[in-house]
Amino acid sequence: MSTFQAPKGTYDLIPPDSAKYLAVREAISAPLKNSGYGYIETPGFEDVALFARGVGESTDIVSKEMYAFETKGGDKLALRPEGTASVLRAALEANLHKAGNLPVKLWYSGSYYRYERPQKGRYRHFSQVGAEAIGTEDPALDAELIILADQAYRSLGLRQFRILLNSLGDKECRPVYREALQTFLRDLDLDEETRRRIEINPLRVLDDKRPDVQKQLTGAPMLRDFLCDACKAYHEEVRDLLTAAGVVYEDDEKLVRGLDYYTRTTFEFVHDGLGSQSAVGGGGRYDGLSEMIGGPALPSVGWALGVDRTVLALEAEGIEVDVPATTSVYAVPLGDEARRVLFGLVTELRKAGVATDFAFGGRGLKGAMKSANRSGARFTIVAGERDLAEGAVQLKDMESGEQEPVALDALVATVRAGLA
Repeated sequence: MSTFQAPKGTYDLIPPDSAKYLAVREAISAPLKNSGYGYIETPGFEDVALFARGVGESTDIVSKEMYAFETKGGDKLALRPEGTASVLRAALEANLHKAGNLPVKLWYSGSYYRYERPQKGRYRHFSQVGAEAIGTEDPALDAELIILADQAYRSLGLRQFRILLNSLGDKECRPVYREALQTFLRDLDLDEETRRRIEINPLRVLDDKRPDVQKQLTGAPMLRDFLCDACKAYHEEVRDLLTAAGVVYEDDEKLVRGLDYYTRTTFEFVHDGLGSQSAVGGGGRYDGLSEMIGGPALPSVGWALGVDRTVLALEAEGIEVDVPATTSVYAVPLGDEARRVLFGLVTELRKAGVATDFAFGGRGLKGAMKSANRSGARFTIVAGERDLAEGAVQLKDMESGEQEPVALDALVATVRAGLA
């Protein structure tokens, strides 16, 4: 055992669990690849001001949870706590919005970092797959992203999740609501930190999960009553498009999400089998974020789905992810000459696209066959001096237990046919 352990709130992803996580990432990204979204990768750390401006200084993410540090050169940086601000920064830096093909549709996958109290489903290092559609204001784009996330979850077999939907209004109608909400909140019995939040971003108070706060919020003004006609029409079209696509959702008038940049459409995917950490993903429209970080006006929408929580949701529903075996063929040489010949055959099989492993370390037949079983290989190749003298190897089907000699020059074709 090592002297060192993974830092608190983090985890190591090792086989066979790592294969499950890879399968989840692939399932989430597959609908995006099929819908015009290109892959983007950004640095694991950014200028701390990018998140302060974009995510919002009043959010817990920026004020309490961000891993910020100063380099020897004096640069103030932060490990990325979320993906949207970085992706938009990269798109602006590369002038993707000037290519004339809007929206710019991008997807990403990576690790993110927040200094939170570790618990099941909430880690200081976590994995997400996200998607952003940059540069277009269109209800169909909002609906598309929600539908693609719904499609991804259903492709994994998940059924016990719900989609919560709300509209946060825009720069025309939200200030009127903000003032009405502030007036209501100032009369409540709230702690000093929450009172500070009332003045900076009162909508964040609605997201407070503490029961004593939620109880006092009964009777709070609802944003739906303050939406302008344009926002109402926009939201209705999103709802109509989702209904037409057969996507079931629930209206949640208190849904505001944890980031300050959202406008109009906001949504969340929740799974009731995860307890207090029920959100498995979410997103929304962020029409003003580009301007917040120094870019032009670029209305955009996106989401991020948590890989860790999606895996927990699968476990809660008792769903086994279909993970293909990493090894299809396992080669076991008996003797030095067989070792040389089989190593060459392993290389040939790999070049032919067959996932093949080799019994390294000079183990005996019994130990090597145990390794072959553990590898999950469909076939095992065994050869000794007598087999090679006859120009053949023994090919064993690990499922049926049947074994037969196969000529060396026919092995690749025979194995590929058996795996087809």
